[in-house]
Amino acid sequence: MSVVEHGQSLIAIILEVFEALLPLVVFFIIFQLLYLKFPSSQLVKLGLGISMTAAGMILFLYGVYNGFFPVGTGIGEFFGKFSHQWVLIPIGFLLGFLATYAEPAVRVLCYQIEKSSTGYIRSELMLYTLSIGVAVFVSIAMAKLVYGIPFMYIIIPGYLIALILMWFSDKDFIAIAFDSGGVATGPMAVTFLMSMAVGVASSHGNRDPVIDGFGMIALIALAPIIFVMILGVYMRYIGRKEEYE
Repeated sequence: MSVVEHGQSLIAIILEVFEALLPLVVFFIIFQLLYLKFPSSQLVKLGLGISMTAAGMILFLYGVYNGFFPVGTGIGEFFGKFSHQWVLIPIGFLLGFLATYAEPAVRVLCYQIEKSSTGYIRSELMLYTLSIGVAVFVSIAMAKLVYGIPFMYIIIPGYLIALILMWFSDKDFIAIAFDSGGVATGPMAVTFLMSMAVGVASSHGNRDPVIDGFGMIALIALAPIIFVMILGVYMRYIGRKEEYE
C-alpha cells in the first residue's frame, strides 16, 4: 500500500470508530444532564478514558486491517497449497491454543471467575480448559476444510452435545460455559483464525471461500461451551465423591 492508501485507510477507521462511540457519548451526556450529575473531576477522567478507548480502537483496527487479516490469509493460502493437507489439522490445534491463550478477554474472564468463586475455580484451570477446547475445534474446522465435511454435520451434533451436558454439569459451570463462548470469539480469533480459514479455502480450487471459509467463529464459540461443561461434569463428580468419603 502507498502512503496515500494508508492515509485513506486510517481516515476511514477514524470515522468508523467515531460512528461507534458517538451514540454512547450522546447517551451518557443526556443521562449526565438529567440524572447522573457527576462532578467535573469525574467527567475529566471519563473524557480521558473515552479518548484512550478511541485511540486504542483506531490503532487496533488499523493493525487488524493492515496486519492480521493479510497475514492470516497469507498463512492460510500457504498451508492450503501443501500436498499433505492433513498438516493443517495439528497446525490449527496449535494456532487455536495460542490465539485463545493470548486473548486478553479470556484472561479477564478467568480472573473474574476465580474471584467470584473465591478460588474454587482456578483461573489457570479455566484458561487451559478454554485454550484446549478452542484448539480442538479449530483443528476440527481445519479437518472440515481439508476433507470437505459439511458444516451442519459438525455444528448440530455439537450443540446437541452441549444440551445433553447441561443436564449433567455442575450448575455453577453452565452460565460460565455460555459466557466463555462469547469471550473466546475475541479479536485474536476473529482477526487471525477466521482470515486463515478463508485463506485455506481460497487456495483450494474445489472450495468456496464463503461456504467453506466461514463457520470458524461458530465452532470457536461452541468449543468453550462444551469443554467448560465437561469440566463442570468432572467437578460435580469430584464433589459427590468427596461427600460419600
